[in-house]
Amino acid sequence: MNNSALIVIDAQAGMYNGNRIASIFEGEKKVQRIKSLIDKARSKGINVIYVQHDGSKGHPLEKGTEGWMIHREISPLEGESVITKKFPDSFQDTQLLEVLADLSVTNLYIVGNQTEYCIDTTCRSAFSKGFQILLVEDCHSTWDTGILSAAQIIQHHNETLGNGYVRVKNSEDITFDEFEGSS
Repeated sequence: MNNSALIVIDAQAGMYNGNRIASIFEGEKKVQRIKSLIDKARSKGINVIYVQHDGSKGHPLEKGTEGWMIHREISPLEGESVITKKFPDSFQDTQLLEVLADLSVTNLYIVGNQTEYCIDTTCRSAFSKGFQILLVEDCHSTWDTGILSAAQIIQHHNETLGNGYVRVKNSEDITFDEFEGSS
């Protein structure tokens, strides 16, 4: 029995197509890395679960718009779970916890967007729910702010979350055997 899942958070077209000031930092590079991880996960029988943000009217991820769609390069296959959310926490008011329980998942690999919001909040929430978490350090992204560059935000969160909440590992080194007894 496999008790791991790859959670793909907010990897939606609106994050990559410039609906904001600019596309997300290294967006297409990150999509290709996520695609490689998804392919590897599927080949090893790892559950792939997508979390899709339902933005409000006028938001780049407005439900039902082109920006809301999951990036075409990493679209879910038929039968893969797609969880919709309205908050940074992928567990808040969603079916994610129930889906993970139904699949007997205890170990999470986290990738996607936006580092300081949905990635951070979901990692902390999953930790508080008892999951073992591996944050794929080069497979989440954000935008520059007036204070920090996107690269600094990503580095900061890898360091902060990796100091007690999650394990952090580069996508090239992921084997999907990182958790003892995970397969």
